[in-house]
Amino acid sequence: MILDNRGLEPPQPMMRTLTALAKLKKGETLKIINDRRPMFLFEELDDLGYTYQTQKRSDGSYEITIEKKDDDDDG
Repeated sequence: MILDNRGLEPPQPMMRTLTALAKLKKGETLKIINDRRPMFLFEELDDLGYTYQTQKRSDGSYEITIEKKDDDDDG
């Protein structure tokens, strides 16, 4: 799934992204495109246990590929 968040004012890109991530199953990926590097989103992804890769695009926007890892129920 690709989610184009360009042109949206904060916090809309983050809210749209978190809503889409809630629908992912483990092992699935979400690709988002943002006007800016989403620093606050990265903190949230770390807390929620997602992995992600960031790439700056030639137009100055950022493409972030986010993967839902396996659920851990260790405790």
